[in-house]
Amino acid sequence: MVFNSLTFLIFILLFFPLYFGTKGRMRTWVCLVASYIFYGWWDWRFLSLIVFSTVMDWWFGLWISYNDAPEETRERCENGSLVLQFFGRLTRWVHGLQLQRRTILVFSMAMNLGFLGFFKYFGFFADNLAAMIREMGITPSWTTLHIILPVGISFYTFQSMSYTIDVYRRELPWEPSLLKFATFIALFPQLVAGPIVRAADFLYQMSEDKRFDWNRWNSGMGRVLWGFFKKIAIADSIAPFVDQCFAAPETFGSMHLLIGVVFYSFQIYCDFSGYSDIAIGLARMMGYTFPENFRTPYFSKSFSEFWTRWHISLSSWLRDYLYIPLGGNRNGKLSTYKNNMLTMLLGGLWHGANWAFVFWGFLHGMYLVLQRIVGPRWRSLARSIRLPRLADDAVSIFTVYVLTLVAWVFFRSGSIGLAGGDSFATAGKVLSGIASLEGFSFSAVINKFQVIKGFLLIGALLFVEISNTRMRWNVRQVEQPALRLILFSVLLWVLAFFGSFGANAFIYFQF
Repeated sequence: MVFNSLTFLIFILLFFPLYFGTKGRMRTWVCLVASYIFYGWWDWRFLSLIVFSTVMDWWFGLWISYNDAPEETRERCENGSLVLQFFGRLTRWVHGLQLQRRTILVFSMAMNLGFLGFFKYFGFFADNLAAMIREMGITPSWTTLHIILPVGISFYTFQSMSYTIDVYRRELPWEPSLLKFATFIALFPQLVAGPIVRAADFLYQMSEDKRFDWNRWNSGMGRVLWGFFKKIAIADSIAPFVDQCFAAPETFGSMHLLIGVVFYSFQIYCDFSGYSDIAIGLARMMGYTFPENFRTPYFSKSFSEFWTRWHISLSSWLRDYLYIPLGGNRNGKLSTYKNNMLTMLLGGLWHGANWAFVFWGFLHGMYLVLQRIVGPRWRSLARSIRLPRLADDAVSIFTVYVLTLVAWVFFRSGSIGLAGGDSFATAGKVLSGIASLEGFSFSAVINKFQVIKGFLLIGALLFVEISNTRMRWNVRQVEQPALRLILFSVLLWVLAFFGSFGANAFIYFQF
């Protein structure tokens, strides 16, 4: 089920009356059942996977906590529900094995990464192994399994892993309610494509029922409409132009391809941040607060700043659970460079089982390393020539954006690789076509009306984002009902006139 579909509209119209018409455990059950319906609508068979992962990680949290604070945890188990008593007895039995807390955490991570590796990377590594064997003159006799990737597995796996890691670190208490924990993992607004919500940021919000709040409802509705504007009016309307460029880059001129790459940078931004806006808005309407996932990333003046603005929930997850445990920047320059590269390489691999995604991560790792080397020298030069602050910022923003565009070419080509195409060949054709400067004029661009429409919509987006950055306003702060009505009406009319209503899936569904 996707947000931009008639099915979801019917789903949400049924959900909210049930949600606000119930209280306590019944409301939590409504959330959980609705979330499983939302997820199972795509393929009900994978419900067993998310249920199994949820129950096991909840139990691993109990097991770790049982070893850490046995008296308190045993009392909870003995006085809890039948489910809690059952897992309490199971934990008491395995407790006799005297396993270390670290070993239990390893079990949890092995299970989660094992599922993720099998469903997402089995075919990728099997194909590469077969290619290596063929290079040695041996023809392998096996055939790769065609494994369907469960939607959202990358997101809910990281959510579940963060819980057990935080419990292990004693930064988060074990959650005694399996019902609440299952709802946290499966809550439908963020289940499929984030943001990656951590247990420490969400479970405490479920401690009491959320009352209907008209201001939060209006604010959330405004955020949902803004997300649909990004997705339907911008991302989906410029997607055909981008698809055309990457499908046959050799047939287009330099200007056409350059516009296609620029359009893709805004297509993926509006598609993904639009999903996050809708998820955050829906959660706000329910009374919950999700973390922000994007903050005008294309205005970043450095790549370290870019990764505090783009897919914030993933970049902060990689920072807290990978980069810092590796040593971060604590052990000298070479160690910092190594940790930057390893984190970004794994971040690229997280996005998909294709070498183009790994290379995309490699490029961003190199950008972070070069920034540490070149950045101080550039700042020294800018001070020596007395470059105005505005010009310095403009040069930095332009440089970061252009290098990000180069990386996006490989990222977009990686999607072609997932479909069985040659991703690196496609990326090479696009970049060489732009560098050739053949047909580098607007007259050589095909579908000029579509291009003008796309740039007008992108211009409107940038105007709103710049205004929001400088004046610090948003729909939540617009208190006057009349002004809210005007803003909502404008968004609806823009969606009606410029939107593409093909119920196109969100790009990050494939990750």
